[in-house]
Amino acid sequence: MPETAASPRSNPYLAVLSTPGALKFSAAGALARMPMSMVGIGAVLMVQGLYGSYAMAGRVAAVLGLAQAFLAPQIGRWVDRRGQRTVLLPALIVSAVGLGGLITAAVLGAPEWVLWPFAVLAGGSQGSYGSMVRARWNHALDDPRRLHTAYSLESSIDELVFIVGPVLATTLATAVAPPSAMVVAGTAAVVGGLLFVVQRATEPPVVVPDAEVRHRPVILITGMPVMVLVFVAMGMIFGSMEVATVAFAEELGSKGLSGVVLAVFALGSMLAGLTYGARHFTSPASRRFVIGMATLGPGVSLYLLAPSLWVLGIVMFVAGLACAPTIITGNGLVQDMVGRHQLTEALTWVGTSIGIGASLGASIAGARVDAAGADAGFIVTVGAGWFATLLTLAAARTLHRQSAR
Repeated sequence: MPETAASPRSNPYLAVLSTPGALKFSAAGALARMPMSMVGIGAVLMVQGLYGSYAMAGRVAAVLGLAQAFLAPQIGRWVDRRGQRTVLLPALIVSAVGLGGLITAAVLGAPEWVLWPFAVLAGGSQGSYGSMVRARWNHALDDPRRLHTAYSLESSIDELVFIVGPVLATTLATAVAPPSAMVVAGTAAVVGGLLFVVQRATEPPVVVPDAEVRHRPVILITGMPVMVLVFVAMGMIFGSMEVATVAFAEELGSKGLSGVVLAVFALGSMLAGLTYGARHFTSPASRRFVIGMATLGPGVSLYLLAPSLWVLGIVMFVAGLACAPTIITGNGLVQDMVGRHQLTEALTWVGTSIGIGASLGASIAGARVDAAGADAGFIVTVGAGWFATLLTLAAARTLHRQSAR
């Protein structure tokens, strides 16, 4: 699709959004992504509110998260081979059935085993709209500088979703009714998904690869295993940090402020992403990715030194400044590593890896908090940060070679 001309002096975000159809598919993708920050916590609040069991709520939420984590890359692969509309329309039907069945079964007080199949359907059929929006940007924009800005915009939308979603879900489930957050999330998924798939003009075409590379899995491409492990570690930072922050706030008698502190972290990341996307860089993406990841270990180590929630909020805001730019660069680096015929699947692996890591981090940190308090949870965060830093530094040459190729 041809790009529209834009003045160099114009706002870079307005410039990319002026691309024909871009504002529509980006907005629809943002709405379709709301469930990714609402379904997990919404399921916990619904099941706990209706059944009175945090343990059961955690198991149902884990089934949802794991189903999405393991099946989203497969959906991405099907999208690359068959097209977005062909795959996403049936997936939307399955997702609606899964979420509707899960809500209905919970309201009726069905046994836990009845909830699990619906949780698998709901989680496994969601896919990754973030990767599919980025695939549309990749098709719509030929200028790497403008594509960088578009990716930065989408990462900032991701951060905004994670600022608004949990607060909205918590408010609905506690002030209206336990299932209401899941109802709103399901509505957003269906409406946003339909608005996205009906936009045929901006849908990227299916790219048929050469026969010798057609069946090569994305995960086996040189550099991709490292990227997956690094993003799993980054997800562990997010998941463990959330649990440890809530525990830390509760120890100080201010549990209600934990959401504000976490929102400050996401705000720092979002602002950094918008600023990063407004600039153009000539240095290789691999170098910028290594630099960004190298700050994670030292940055999250400061969490252990915070004596109060206000200091923790400041430290988290500063640490958050490195997150969105690093994820933006990571998405660009992954794009450099794969062919167009595998782009959706490859970008899905980024989000999936972060999701798997967040689930692992929350689980491990929760066990450590129960055993030894909030500081033990933050140690999980620090460990994940240093693992990501050291692994990236060790693989720097491989990432640079693969990106250059």
